[in-house]
Amino acid sequence: LDNIPAEVRLIIFTGSGKSFVAGADISEMAGKSKAEAQALAELGQSTFNKIENLNLPVIAAVNGFALGGGCELAMACDFRIASTKAKFGQPEVNLGIIPGYGGSQRLSRLSGMGNAMYMIMTGAMIDATEAKNIGLVQKVVEPEQLLRETIKIAQTILAKGPNTIPAAKRVVRDGFKATLQEGLDMEADEFSTLFESDAKEGMTAFLEKRNPNWK
Repeated sequence: LDNIPAEVRLIIFTGSGKSFVAGADISEMAGKSKAEAQALAELGQSTFNKIENLNLPVIAAVNGFALGGGCELAMACDFRIASTKAKFGQPEVNLGIIPGYGGSQRLSRLSGMGNAMYMIMTGAMIDATEAKNIGLVQKVVEPEQLLRETIKIAQTILAKGPNTIPAAKRVVRDGFKATLQEGLDMEADEFSTLFESDAKEGMTAFLEKRNPNWK
């Protein structure tokens, strides 16, 4: 994550088999001291923060179980496309712990406080349709269509200006954590900066009724 080649413009996370990510290895966690557990949580949070803060689009294509750390990984992505077989949950309370890789914070921001409280306190697992209903997932497709649809969405994004998409991600992501006025200031700055790059070709192409030739 620290040395992604410059030519990489988008990342898709997906799983193999029946799971996106089923969660942590409980046998590895059992018996950890408080200090060791603290270090584990901080490592997970740091890793997922890096994913969230990448200056390029990151999509989760959730094909199956996304539980615990798997759900937290999906939430660190910019948005989530789910198979009808996908299942989401933060079942940590069943083990006498709570989410440690950002789940308690990102879930409420994505789906609302009440939904986060319910899922985290009960440890309930929800299906893709319910996840979409609460805003955790943006689109649900049949399993055999998951990667095809995700790649189609990725291609749609990659057809936009190479400076425009990172700018859009920055203002939405960083503005969400700021005051309204701070967010508006970020937006105005990014909006005007694009007039020195992508906007020239994008608007010229529109006026000339042709596809943009991005550089």
